[in-house]
Amino acid sequence: MIRWTLTPPVTAMKTIPLFRIALALLFASLACTARAQTQSNEDTYDQETMLQAAEGFFGSTTEGLAKLIEKAFKEQGRPNGYIKGEEAAGAIAVGLRYGDGELTLKNGGTRKVFWSGPSLGFDLGGNASKVFVLVYHLPSADKIFQRFPGVDGSFYYVGGAGINYQQRGAIILAPIRLGVGLRTGASVGYMHYTPEKTWNPF
Repeated sequence: MIRWTLTPPVTAMKTIPLFRIALALLFASLACTARAQTQSNEDTYDQETMLQAAEGFFGSTTEGLAKLIEKAFKEQGRPNGYIKGEEAAGAIAVGLRYGDGELTLKNGGTRKVFWSGPSLGFDLGGNASKVFVLVYHLPSADKIFQRFPGVDGSFYYVGGAGINYQQRGAIILAPIRLGVGLRTGASVGYMHYTPEKTWNPF
């Protein structure tokens, strides 16, 4: 009498567990990504919130302001803080800028900040205006107290509003100004942020 013994295909026995493992890893990866994205959103500001804050601060709604904030979000992403401040500046070949404001971080940190710096280039005219600064990748309020190089003359200007970037390491600041007056050419300098007011821009 002949007995037949059925042996399951080896490939099927191996493929099913591997498929389940791969599927489990995929779901775990997606869950981690979702949690990270949620955490990131909780620690940063969305575009509409920043636009409303800027419009309320400047006291006006302009197409240029909306375009600048949209530009910053496309290029830099979501900020984790912002500064509402005022500054005065003027330049003829060599200029100076002084300002002060309140730094607010999404995680709850706030701090009074002052800034000053030279402006070297072909700026013409002067201005005294409000400034709204988008702050990126600032781990704590105290980390803002350092020099941030920037190219002021390369700022983007539209509809009566201007923006430029200042950067030190991973930290990026994006000051937005309205009514900046007549400013042409390339203005190269830096902003020095300090916890107390100083009249020495260097």
